[in-house]
Amino acid sequence: MDKTGKSISVLLHGINSSKKKQKTRKPKTDYYDYSLVAVIILLTCFGLIMLYSTSAYIAELDYNDDMYYFKKQAVISLVCLIAAVLISKIDYHVLTYFTTVLYGLAILLMLLVRTPLGHTSHGARRWLKIGPIQFQPAEVAKIAVIVCLSYMIVKMGKQIKTLKASMVLAGMGGLLGLIAYVGTDNLSTAIIICGITAGMIFIAHPDTKPFLIIAVVGIVLVIGLVFFLYATVDPASSGSFRIKRILVWLHPEAYASGDGYQTLQALYAIGSGGLLGRGLGNSIQKLGNVPEAQNDMIFSIVCEELGILGGLIVIILFAYLLYRLFFIAQNAPDMFGSLMVSGIFIHIALQVILNIAVVLNIMPNTGVTLPFISYGGTSILFLMSEMGLALSVARQIKFQEAELLL
Repeated sequence: MDKTGKSISVLLHGINSSKKKQKTRKPKTDYYDYSLVAVIILLTCFGLIMLYSTSAYIAELDYNDDMYYFKKQAVISLVCLIAAVLISKIDYHVLTYFTTVLYGLAILLMLLVRTPLGHTSHGARRWLKIGPIQFQPAEVAKIAVIVCLSYMIVKMGKQIKTLKASMVLAGMGGLLGLIAYVGTDNLSTAIIICGITAGMIFIAHPDTKPFLIIAVVGIVLVIGLVFFLYATVDPASSGSFRIKRILVWLHPEAYASGDGYQTLQALYAIGSGGLLGRGLGNSIQKLGNVPEAQNDMIFSIVCEELGILGGLIVIILFAYLLYRLFFIAQNAPDMFGSLMVSGIFIHIALQVILNIAVVLNIMPNTGVTLPFISYGGTSILFLMSEMGLALSVARQIKFQEAELLL
């Protein structure tokens, strides 16, 4: 064979070898969950639209500016969304060095509410006011319990299956919940913190039977207490603050001019909306009938203006948000990331369920806001922080992706 023939043979051999390598080589690619970003933006924008529609009348009366609540929430939401993207660029493993500090800081901030730094609003002392900055320290506790328990579970390893490990984790989460209740008089946050704790222990523990037994016993006790109160306590009696909330839930019509007024007006709003609603901006109940409609009762105005269909769309958006968090938790590169996103999933799910259940009067009023939609700077700040952490975990997901065959 001449030199030309040898050269062609070598060239063909090189091409064939290159094709074989392309068939077998599977490079790793970084992943970024743009779907999660999209649903966060959709919920935030929808929340701003509904916030303006809900609060314009009251804002005009109180502040002579119909966009007062909208402008504040829009600025905070934009800043927090940018912050979430920046947090997503940080390696979430850095949190493992600050778990003790974060846990201690959450406790300290909640205890400071009982000092002169504490601020009272709408009859509740739940805020800290330091200069121009005002926030609810109980929101810090939600992130603290998620991060700290995730770290502890990873460190425990196989010991998580022991009763002692479960008790330690329950005690750590329960302490934050107790201080949230005692220090800030915030039962709803205490319930959410304890719910996150129970959910994360359930996810990490290999045996589900004890949890099912505890859940069944708890449900039976709660149902028994409700029936006892319904049958024995006079609705006209005052009783304690917590008992009265249960009575208002059981007999809202008996408190129509008092504590049951907000619940009944919210139900009227949902009923008058029908299937398709009165139309965006056409709510009647928001004109002072539903007190603080822009906060935890905003879902009732959504249903009045956009109907049951609009309410279902909101629920579908939240369901998709939870699906993306579930996807990230399932594919996280390590146990710490998976548990942390699972804790965020539990938090969002609990808050959505509790808020909608209260608006529909399925459970007593808890004062829980609807994530991304209700008015509140502290809420959106820490929700976006959690989304940033979830995106940080998603960023480190690695997929094996085969190249296209030539």
